[in-house]
Amino acid sequence: MDHVIATAGGSAAAPAAADRDAPPPAPAPVPVRMPDHLSADPPTLLTAHGCWYPSANPTGEHVAFICDRSGVPQLWSGPARGDGAHVLDGDPDPVTEVSWSPDGRWIAYTSAPGGGEHTRVLVVRPDGTGRQVLAGAEPGSSAHLGCWTRDGTALAVTVAQPSASASEHTGAGHLPADADGAPAAPGAKAPGAAWSERGGPATLLGAGAANRAPAPDPAAPVQAAAGRPVPDIGPVRSGGLAAYLVDPDGGNAPVLLYGEEGAASLRVCDTSPDGRFALVRRGPRGRREALVLDTASGRTTFALHVADGDPWIGRFSADARTVWLRSDTDREFAALLKVRLDEEGAGRAVSVAVERDRSALDLLSVPDHGRWALLAWNVHGATELESVGLPLADEDGGVGPRHRPVLPHEVVTRIAPLERGGLFAALAGSRRRPGIWELDQGLVPARAGWSARDEDAVPPGRPPVRPVPLRCRARDGLTLGGWYYRAPGRDPGRPAPCVIHLHGGPEEQERPVFSPLYHELLGRGLDVFAPDVRGSSGWGRSFVDADLGDGRFAAIDDVADCAAHVVALGYADPVRLGVMGRSYGGYLTMASLVWHPDLFRAGVAVCGMSDFATFFAGTEPWIAQSATAKYGHPEHDRELLRALSPMSRVDQLRAPVLAVHGEHDTNVPPTESEQFVRAARERGVSARQLTLRNEGHEFLRADNRRLYRRAAADWLERHLDPTPPP
Repeated sequence: MDHVIATAGGSAAAPAAADRDAPPPAPAPVPVRMPDHLSADPPTLLTAHGCWYPSANPTGEHVAFICDRSGVPQLWSGPARGDGAHVLDGDPDPVTEVSWSPDGRWIAYTSAPGGGEHTRVLVVRPDGTGRQVLAGAEPGSSAHLGCWTRDGTALAVTVAQPSASASEHTGAGHLPADADGAPAAPGAKAPGAAWSERGGPATLLGAGAANRAPAPDPAAPVQAAAGRPVPDIGPVRSGGLAAYLVDPDGGNAPVLLYGEEGAASLRVCDTSPDGRFALVRRGPRGRREALVLDTASGRTTFALHVADGDPWIGRFSADARTVWLRSDTDREFAALLKVRLDEEGAGRAVSVAVERDRSALDLLSVPDHGRWALLAWNVHGATELESVGLPLADEDGGVGPRHRPVLPHEVVTRIAPLERGGLFAALAGSRRRPGIWELDQGLVPARAGWSARDEDAVPPGRPPVRPVPLRCRARDGLTLGGWYYRAPGRDPGRPAPCVIHLHGGPEEQERPVFSPLYHELLGRGLDVFAPDVRGSSGWGRSFVDADLGDGRFAAIDDVADCAAHVVALGYADPVRLGVMGRSYGGYLTMASLVWHPDLFRAGVAVCGMSDFATFFAGTEPWIAQSATAKYGHPEHDRELLRALSPMSRVDQLRAPVLAVHGEHDTNVPPTESEQFVRAARERGVSARQLTLRNEGHEFLRADNRRLYRRAAADWLERHLDPTPPP
């Protein structure tokens, strides 16, 4: 691994002598100038639209954000107070992240050309001029956003080495915002080497090695996490990630901060004000870690396990003697940790600064001055926002006053603090489109004028449904959670046709946010139950780990147990049950249809894995590295993965199935849907596939999203017959 001497301004000296001849794992990015759009608005704008991912300029008077008013998520900017928002990048490429530079001169963002899995990092001036690709312009490469240096003169970006099989895919390389990779023990050999030389299984959380540890109950008191062994994660395919500091003005060459071969997760979250240290997040799902790097020597001075979820895991204090981290190390639920550093960046003491009982810290945001922190807590899927005072540079005390505003909607998805006080927050709720709200210094919320009004969430005549939380027990006693949506106008005493909808991840969580898909299904007279089966986040680390190894068989049974629960409550009709899901939820859909063939009358599998062997052979190398941590190694655990693959039991399929896939998906290649549909047809089962053009693993274009949800609703309506009997 190369290391170079870096300063906050992005300049570099020669690498250390021992590393001088070592090639970087991914090439330095080459900026490419792009045509300016001069803030020209697109001709057609949607009334019912979403706005999210705010980032304010230094004065807090203007906000850059993502908006889909033109039918695709694009980069927009608008005044903090007023409604004169305008698009800054008119290309039809979906935008996923936004960051305004601390000096106010540039807005950085990540986009996906063609809607596929390839991503690149661009910058543009606030007036719409000077647009250029900073990283990811090379064929087959991919890049995503890191932090700005504190003075705004350089931007950290992560670039991925093009995979050897890039030409085999319809899209280029993929590096999602929360991508995963193979970790190496801090201070031990070169990154990646620890995995290739590991002997025997690794164990999550340092617990015991029982193959079938008792399943944890999220309703039980906090306890040590489950000790289920994790399959050995040797190298699956080649590939590498590297983080560079890039000067948007072109005055300095890119500076390599950190590189790692065989990795899939790498993000520079912060640099100290003097540029001496960098805070890096790396590692696979369930094994994330924060590294403090000495940028002059490239030495890792401190490492600590941090939580999954949002990749922005922490910040340095103004004097770089404290790191504030969102971490669940040695605990079930993520909390705010305070790490005291010595002058060399080594950890001196780690303590819990703020924690909540049975609630995880979802989001952490700290302004540059470091006098307070904004914390978003996950309380059974909803958000409680909190502002806490932080000790000054020369103080060692705990946090100061804590303030909790009342929010107009259930979930906070992004926080953008202001140096003067207050913040911008992206809010989502069960009955509104995502929007951006400003909270003043008194934390009183006010909706931005360019965010859609609540009453514009859906066309008139079909109001959104507020879900109710449900808890049920799996057959082995594990408590599961979820949200039930009742179709409007349905007699509460009459069992209804019901669709079990399964989220992706599997570490995602079902949250009470507005879903146009659910709204479409409800409008067809179909109820929806959206559960958190084992493996989901929000219920503690033990619950997330409960599906590892052969625990995935229990996750498949969880789907059936959730269906049985809503039937037992009298909500759902036992002979009119459907199942659908996306990504991992698509896998669970196919698995549920073949493991419980007489339970469901129809299924819709979206971007799901049908065979782990073909999935590992076809996905990107960094996705494969990540997947071994969750599912098993394609060689060492071949028999387990074969047994868990829906294709191994496709002879049991009875229910008609619709498969939906994006044509440029290189996360889960479209062949995963194709082979399942083909096998179903060969066995006389009704099956169809819908391929969405110019889409990857996520469906981001309004026309394609509309096509998808209508096709899914048509399929389920046809087979579940929501018309009540006379």
